[in-house]
Parts: sequence; structure tokens; C-alpha cells
Amino acid sequence: MCIRRLGTARNQEPQGGTVGDMTVTEELRLGDAFAVLGCAPLVDAMGRVHNHRAHVLPLASPEPGRHLFGQAATIAYMPWRDDVEQCSQTFADFFCRAAGESPGGKVLVLSSGGYPEASHGGGTKLSRVARHGLAGVLADGRLRDFGELREHGFSTWCRGEATRWGGDTVTPYAADVAVEFAGVCIVPGDYVFADTSGAVVVPARSLGRVLAVAQEIEAEDARSVQEIRSERYPRQEPS
Repeated sequence: MCIRRLGTARNQEPQGGTVGDMTVTEELRLGDAFAVLGCAPLVDAMGRVHNHRAHVLPLASPEPGRHLFGQAATIAYMPWRDDVEQCSQTFADFFCRAAGESPGGKVLVLSSGGYPEASHGGGTKLSRVARHGLAGVLADGRLRDFGELREHGFSTWCRGEATRWGGDTVTPYAADVAVEFAGVCIVPGDYVFADTSGAVVVPARSLGRVLAVAQEIEAEDARSVQEIRSERYPRQEPS
């Protein structure tokens, strides 16, 4: 049985537009709202609401048309060693601890372990993502079997496709912990959105606020475009 170890982010009280325990329908609607906006205004909104880095540069996907949205379920990778106990545990052990008692709709986040060019999984191990209803995978490393991952139906974003097995290079080390992902801190329970332009990480307690600010930014940009379309050239300053 998968036992979930509660993390700080999941236990925080709602503040400033927090989305609490959402239904699947509500999460899907939020994911669609994020997809309409895309990463850029969401990253801008995070810059207004928070001061920390929250964006990830573009990643690769076996199916780029599938955006990714959901709460982070994290697995921290480390360089493999033959004398460390965690290295003898199975991926399934870490997966269950990360996904917890309610895995549906979550995003499995895999840190690089210092080797972003190594394979961190493939179609066989990650078939659990489909089996247990997660939204998809965000990996700061390469993944194998893009064809199989595409057929599984969930959204996958990673550093690119790999051919060689990476189990003698990196290994899962801890689950349901804060991880470093391409220079961004991802805490279990954060919301992750990824599309062709990159990814953004939003604290759960700020989700509603960030979405509202991103929509305001989009409206501001639309007004600016209209002003530019009506301006005269060369531009004349008022006398």
C-alpha cells in the first residue's frame, strides 16, 4: 500500500486565492485556464506575486501538443552508488511514497541527480503513471521509449529522449521531498504547468492569485497591442 508522508506545502492554510481540495473537474478547468494563457504570462505573474525563480526553459516531449498541469509528486535522484541502501530500493517504492494515497491528477517530478543527460526512466516503469491516473511526468533528465510514453496517454516533458539505460548512473534517493529542478525549487504540492514554451512552478497557496494576475497581464498586453496598431508613424508627441 502507498503511504503518503505529509509535507509542509500540503498542510499550509489557504492564503490569497488558494485552491484547497479541488475536485477533478475543478483541476481540469484550472489546467485549461493555464493552457489558454501559456507559460509567459504565468511566469510574469509569478514575478509580481513572488520574488523567487519559478520558470524552466523549454523541455522536450513525445507529444508536444499535450500540456501538463497538476500538483507535484517529487522523487529526488542522486548519483548511483553500490553501497547506499536507497540504491537497492525499487522505483515502485519511491513512486508510491511520492504519489501518496491520492495519486490521481498529480505530476511526477524527477530531479536530475546531477546527470540531466542520463535516462531517468522509460515506458515500462512510467506505465505506473497511466495505471494510477497521474497527469504526467516532468523530468530534469532524459527518458527512454518516447513511442511508448506517447501511447500511454499522459503528458511527458523531459530533457530529451535517451537510448541507454541510466540505472548505473543515477538512482531514486528520496520521495515526497523538495527537489531542485533546473535551478527551481519544487516542493511537494506545488502546481506545475508545462507546454512547448517551458514550465512554471506555482505554490499551491498562490494558485488563484497567480492565475488572476496572469489574466490581468494578458489584458494589459492586449490593450498595448491595440494602442500600437492605432499609433501614427513617425510617432508624434503631443504639443
